[in-house]
Amino acid sequence: MLQKLGFAPGFNKQVTETGAEGQWFDGDNVRFRYGSPEKIGGWDQLGESKLTGAGRALHHWDNNAGIKYAAIGTNRILYVYSGGTYHDITPIRVTMTGCTFSSASGQPTVTITFPSVHGMQENDIVLMDNVTGLSGSTFNNASFEDKKFMATSVPNSTTITVTMSSNETGTPLNNSGDATGKIYYHVGPSQQLGGFGWGTANFGGTASGIATTTLSTALTNTTGTTIVLANSVAFPASGEIRIGTEDISYTNNDQATGTLSGGARGANGTTKALHSGGVTVSNISAFVAWGESSTDDVTLNPGLWVLDNFGTKLIALIYNGACFEWDSQPTNATSIRATIITGAPTASRHVLVSTPDRHLVFFGTETTLGDPSTQDDMFIRFSDQENINEYTVTAENTAGTQRLAAGSRIMGAIKGRDAIYVWTDTSLFLMQFVGQPFTFSFQQVGTNCGLIGKNACVEVDGNAYWMSETGFFNYDGQLKSMPCLVEDFVYDDLNSTPRDLINCGLNNLFTEINWFYCSNASSVVDSVVTYNYLESSTERPIWTTGSLARTAWQDSAVFNKPHACYYTTSDNDSFDVQGNVDGITIYYAQETGTDQVNAGGVTTPILANILSGDFDITQRRSNTGKTVGTPDLRGDGEYIMRISRFIPDFIEQIGTTQVSFTTRDYPNSTPTTTNFPIDPTTAFKSTRLRARSIALKISNTAVSQDWKLGTFRLDIAPGGMR
Repeated sequence: MLQKLGFAPGFNKQVTETGAEGQWFDGDNVRFRYGSPEKIGGWDQLGESKLTGAGRALHHWDNNAGIKYAAIGTNRILYVYSGGTYHDITPIRVTMTGCTFSSASGQPTVTITFPSVHGMQENDIVLMDNVTGLSGSTFNNASFEDKKFMATSVPNSTTITVTMSSNETGTPLNNSGDATGKIYYHVGPSQQLGGFGWGTANFGGTASGIATTTLSTALTNTTGTTIVLANSVAFPASGEIRIGTEDISYTNNDQATGTLSGGARGANGTTKALHSGGVTVSNISAFVAWGESSTDDVTLNPGLWVLDNFGTKLIALIYNGACFEWDSQPTNATSIRATIITGAPTASRHVLVSTPDRHLVFFGTETTLGDPSTQDDMFIRFSDQENINEYTVTAENTAGTQRLAAGSRIMGAIKGRDAIYVWTDTSLFLMQFVGQPFTFSFQQVGTNCGLIGKNACVEVDGNAYWMSETGFFNYDGQLKSMPCLVEDFVYDDLNSTPRDLINCGLNNLFTEINWFYCSNASSVVDSVVTYNYLESSTERPIWTTGSLARTAWQDSAVFNKPHACYYTTSDNDSFDVQGNVDGITIYYAQETGTDQVNAGGVTTPILANILSGDFDITQRRSNTGKTVGTPDLRGDGEYIMRISRFIPDFIEQIGTTQVSFTTRDYPNSTPTTTNFPIDPTTAFKSTRLRARSIALKISNTAVSQDWKLGTFRLDIAPGGMR
């Protein structure tokens, strides 16, 4: 007899596959609409460029002329995207004239010497300009003019090394030339790493005041106790260095020639190794000894931006740093860089523009304006109304301050319909504009519901949704814990160290809220959990999980599609930075077509699949013990099933779709999977399946394939008890 297959929408991963009878159990790259599963939409790269670093913030707005802008903040550069082109508007921290260059024969490494302390860290960026006086070398004026370089190492306070695209084959530079160096603000690392116990980098200790340089002369794996460095000024008179995985001790440092001598290879139990010229050399002389706990539950903050707009002006905050503005209105706006907001706090965790009253509000900011050492993680400061340059409180303005009491630090804040939602690590507050003399009121409306990471929240139609350390929450006038049938899976799968990398994105086209996170196996975002806020009910919340990896997301309010950032460490070929080692970001328009379209128009398939829980049958019996009636699919598994055919049904099907049946006799039995490729013309498929339990899987395997599942029918008969 033919029987219809029906499964409740959403995944249930709180039970086993056997326990998920009548439900969907697992899948990837699928969503539910009107109760039925379908493959998610595709995505298309915007522009041809690969951006430097990890895209951590995204904001859309348009100016008075109707020009649409997208601001993208990576951990190295602040970009704006408009009209298919990317523009670097990163603010310049300091400009120095009189910079010189040094190179070494046969090496790609160039040392840039600044006339004073540069304040740069490894992987920070400098833009070289007004370059003159370079000749005879492989590297001439054009090699540096108007080009950005990532610092490969920072030997000392006045020099950095950069890596060129080729080796020096001409006359080496020796403090040659003259140039202007424009040093970018430091944002932070691409990843969020933790340090615990005895040290973060070495078993038994951690480095204090570590200095790095590069190796000038190659070392073999058998000889070489004299080590020639590009620069040894920042290294002590005697001590130890690390090259790769090898430690080397030395007793003499000739800083004039950069030569270390009188040492021993393979120190501290390490092994001699081959080292090429130009590799990084680190000072490890200041490692603390055994028994000296140097770090305790330390998490290094990633490089993050916070973005908003004040009318036509972009507001851009470096996480725990300064705040900048960039006006999109001038006709030459994209040739102008962001500049620091005069009078604003210099160290803050978060910022937003309150609406409709238009105050610039800083969270986790400094108690004394202009003094970053007074940063208080629970302190709020807001500007005068309509004046982002005025923060001094007077009787005539609406500037003010407030310190929250519940929690240890403000985690994040978002604008709602009637209030600003402010989360600490333990609680939720409502911040509402009330006018003078208080400007804003503050009300604690939730406890034990803190935000897990600064971007793990979203507002939809007056409701706030967020992810905490222990579960998902909703506030709609009342605090509610959200029922979630994938909760244990997500929190077991979650890498809790990079929690500031968790980001939440609204996809209003499909009434979805996505939380993107790092799985246990990854230090970069590689997983997603999704909630359908419109079709869910308390009795049946609709959740899915998957592998969609996005580091920032912006809904389709300004542009007609959602936009998102994808970050990978496996590709450093950014379009605008020489020597990039910090990975790249690709900027996508989501929900376009059926596939993913990458750089150069290369199209690859989106592999989508959905797997049901196991289903079995119960055969009814008469009073005399005879089997009667039609077998019930939601059974107890006592009887073997025989499936002779199935009739596919799709609301929409493009190309070939694979229908798979996984059979087994017992929950712990080795399953057997049988695949049936079908196309839109397939009327039915004959099968020879026999088992106590069967699970259905729908998937696609190639480009230009799409599907929306209808109601399948199976021809099922009981086949006995064994």
